[in-house]
Amino acid sequence: MRDVAIVAFAQSRHVRSSAEVSEVEMLMPVLHEALGQVELRAGEIGFTCSGSSDYLAGRAFSFTMALDGVGAWPPISESHVEMDGAWALYEAWVKILTGEADTALVYSYGKSSPGDVREVLTRQLDPYYVAPLWPDPVALAALQARALIDAGHTGEPELAGIAARSRACARNNPYAQLTSVRDGERYVVRPLRRQDCPPVGDGAAAIVLAAGDTARRLCDRPAWIRGLDHRIEAHSLGVRDLTDSPSTRLAAERAGLFDAPVDTAELHAPFTSQEVVLRRALRLGDDVNVNPSGGPLAANPIMAAGLIRLGEAATRIHRGDSDRAVAHATSGPCLQQNLVAVLEGDAR
Repeated sequence: MRDVAIVAFAQSRHVRSSAEVSEVEMLMPVLHEALGQVELRAGEIGFTCSGSSDYLAGRAFSFTMALDGVGAWPPISESHVEMDGAWALYEAWVKILTGEADTALVYSYGKSSPGDVREVLTRQLDPYYVAPLWPDPVALAALQARALIDAGHTGEPELAGIAARSRACARNNPYAQLTSVRDGERYVVRPLRRQDCPPVGDGAAAIVLAAGDTARRLCDRPAWIRGLDHRIEAHSLGVRDLTDSPSTRLAAERAGLFDAPVDTAELHAPFTSQEVVLRRALRLGDDVNVNPSGGPLAANPIMAAGLIRLGEAATRIHRGDSDRAVAHATSGPCLQQNLVAVLEGDAR
């Protein structure tokens, strides 16, 4: 297999509403920053892949408009996934592994502010038995949190601690949307309080991948992708144990996570209760620095939050703050689909 690394990462400043700009206008500075870090032009990229959601945008084939921010002429090799950008990165990684490209630009974006995101996300549920009931993602996450509490895996004070730690870490992140927790936050859906839930916001992210010597030329300390895998749970919530995530564990095993310890974990856990599930599935101890960026509890641009986890983990390796990190992305209700990446820096 070829060695493939993340060599650049950029993201927008995540905000509650970006009504004054379009998706393209929000995305263009991010793309230019990512390419500028490695001094490449869009025409020098071997493959381009994006992740977004037409449901979120409210129109079909919305991703074609975003290509205006990339520049589709002269013609480029391009693809798109109706998923978080982490899955677009997976496609680009495979493209480089096959030898069809040496570099790739991966980007994703999401504007949740124009509509009711809790209502929009009900459309990802089983269309016959669950979606007609209109359970929103917060209500489903509350069912998961209640199952964890009833099983003795956590409690409301522990969940509050996760929220406080995440938002405190976000104070060092200039791109974060929320950096504090207020006392006495109201329940949204019991047992989840407002602090246990992700903010609604708009944002974008971009990553540049490169292979072998190209990566070493473009970046002083590339974040090598040592393993990358994604798995999915059963679609029906009724046949799943919501206190566990076998798909995350299997993806981590296939990605080689358990072969050696990690020092950093960027987890795509939009709800505090989901961090409890992921820590257990990934066997993360207290010595692992979890979500030093603040994680999705500080900024959760839908369709970009998972890609940001990979970018944040890679950036820590670039800076020398981490040597071996795990990045996780999820999609769907209650951690239905899960992607795990193991990143390493060269020995110092």
